[in-house]
Amino acid sequence: MLYVLGVLFAALGIAVSIALHEVGHLVPAKRSGLRVPQYMVGFGPTVVSWRRGETEYGIKAIPLGGYVKMIGMFPPKAGQREGTVRASSTGRIGQLIDEAREMSLEEMQPGDEKRVFYALPVWRKVMIMLGGPVMNLLIAIGLLTGIYTAHGVYTETPTLSSVSECVDFTRSAQSAAQECTPSMRRAPANVAGLRPQDRIVEVDGTAVSTWEDVRSRIRANRGEPMTLVVERDGRRVTKTARPIVMDLPVYDRNGMPEREDDGTLRTEKAGFLGASATPAIQPLPLTRVPGRIGSDLLTVASAVTKIPQKMVGVAKAATGAEREQDSPMSVVGVGRISGEVAAAKELGTAQDKVILLLSMLAQLNLMLFVFNLIPLLPLDGGHVAGALWEGTKKGWARLRGLPQPGPVDVAKALPLAYAVASVFLVMTAVLMYADIVNPVRLSG
Repeated sequence: MLYVLGVLFAALGIAVSIALHEVGHLVPAKRSGLRVPQYMVGFGPTVVSWRRGETEYGIKAIPLGGYVKMIGMFPPKAGQREGTVRASSTGRIGQLIDEAREMSLEEMQPGDEKRVFYALPVWRKVMIMLGGPVMNLLIAIGLLTGIYTAHGVYTETPTLSSVSECVDFTRSAQSAAQECTPSMRRAPANVAGLRPQDRIVEVDGTAVSTWEDVRSRIRANRGEPMTLVVERDGRRVTKTARPIVMDLPVYDRNGMPEREDDGTLRTEKAGFLGASATPAIQPLPLTRVPGRIGSDLLTVASAVTKIPQKMVGVAKAATGAEREQDSPMSVVGVGRISGEVAAAKELGTAQDKVILLLSMLAQLNLMLFVFNLIPLLPLDGGHVAGALWEGTKKGWARLRGLPQPGPVDVAKALPLAYAVASVFLVMTAVLMYADIVNPVRLSG
């Protein structure tokens, strides 16, 4: 039952995110005077619909997207009277372009000449097309702000949870719990006399308040003695340690280990002390939330740029190879992970699980924001790019005292848009198949 509830939570969250994305287009479109015949969530046959004013609102059978239908997305063909469509016989591509123009203008009525998208000022076009992605960004900001300030973020405190006995030089990733042998070298923290529950407050005369402060100074050490001041049983104790320089994993800004293109851990020469921090959940002050969300956004943007190379691994996983934990997922994969989160006993209380599910939904909205900004049709970023190019042309003409050019004919980019859409459909099919036969699992 909990698994089903998790899946339903994901489905509802995605549906609401899509619906609000389209609201982000709808509201500025209507405020710009544009006529909007339809607002739909989903694709395929219409399940339910209702009309309010000149717009039909509804829900369709396949909840994998949505759209706002605006008249006049593409301008008439050069030499063609506005509001009419001229058939073309210049080949299949030309026919597809003309059909798109026809669909864009087919619902024009008398008096709509100024209520078409292509006739809007550039800034209004940009505002309308950015409205959807910005709505996803606002959803993510709202969710993450609440999570970070009310619940908190996972962090590591400078209080030691454990101290390694020895160092195994055959391992690049050291841990506190190891099987020590007489031939192994004692860990520097052990030699220095550090103990669990010691709280490090100074490193080489500099006060530290977070484990990241401590770790960065230890990793930067190249085998030189360093002075540590720790709080122990209510008093301060000074210890001297000499970190060992060895190959250690490189971590990203979120504390996750980075990997090479072949999947192996990325390592670097760094100082190793042999002590582990105590994890904790700590609320963030509101002033630190923008920086944290900015870091999340950069991480998501980096993940989007890696999707093409990650799809190679997904395709291999679909044929039986091991699926990487940071692999892209379709809505099927997101639903399965959400179900596992809801059903997993080791993830804590119901509140902890809800926080994790909301965090996943926030990250999904960050992904939708970044992905839709890609400057390719049929994505919102493609229309924004067309509007900006139009603004550039008009600005250049104004500077040179030339007549103002007409609207940019985005329809000419439709062959590329069809190719991009075909690629997206193939990617979606591969992802959904992989998420069914070889899914990313919560336990890894």
